[in-house]
Amino acid sequence: MRTDRLRWAGIGCALLVAVLTALVATGWRPLVSYDARAARDLHGHAVAHPGVTHTMRVLSDWVWDPWTMRALAAAACVLLWWRGRRRRALVVAAVTLTASVLQQGLKSLVGRERPVWADPVDSAHYAAYPSGHAMTATVVCGLLLWLLPAGTPRWAVGGAWAAAALSVLGVGFTRAYLGVHWPSDVLGGWLLGGALVALSVSAADRGRGPGAAGPER
Repeated sequence: MRTDRLRWAGIGCALLVAVLTALVATGWRPLVSYDARAARDLHGHAVAHPGVTHTMRVLSDWVWDPWTMRALAAAACVLLWWRGRRRRALVVAAVTLTASVLQQGLKSLVGRERPVWADPVDSAHYAAYPSGHAMTATVVCGLLLWLLPAGTPRWAVGGAWAAAALSVLGVGFTRAYLGVHWPSDVLGGWLLGGALVALSVSAADRGRGPGAAGPER
């Protein structure tokens, strides 16, 4: 049952990101107008509140940076391999690598320009859509939740979900707040990352056969 729900959730996210990508690529006016308005308001607040902006930069560039997230995934792979759970280690490595390749490929394909400001508070390079920070955080946090062992106390599971939600939502907000992404870039990263994790995890669990709904022991 869980694998079926995950698969359908992944398909839903994939369909939504396909629609969003088409709207971004064609420059759908309502979306462009919303992005411009929201980005302008957030940037104005960032310029007016340098202390908040500094905090956002620390969170975005260090705490939730894609390389920080990839380091967490790599640490999980090493730990899984050491414990003999090599199939799961390979799944985590493959999905994390696929996310990086997919993200860069879509950036190149869409070629969306980042916001440009007369008074920038941060900088970023390469194309804007989708947000690599948002996508990487979604993928790594989703995989780490998948790895929670059976029998984990409910309070620990709740804490893990809360930390994952804070990281995924938080990094997306910082990217828009710092003026280096349009809001729809962040949404695209979330949806694409969610689709990749849900479809990959459902396939991995389904491949384990009966009883795959629980974590691998």
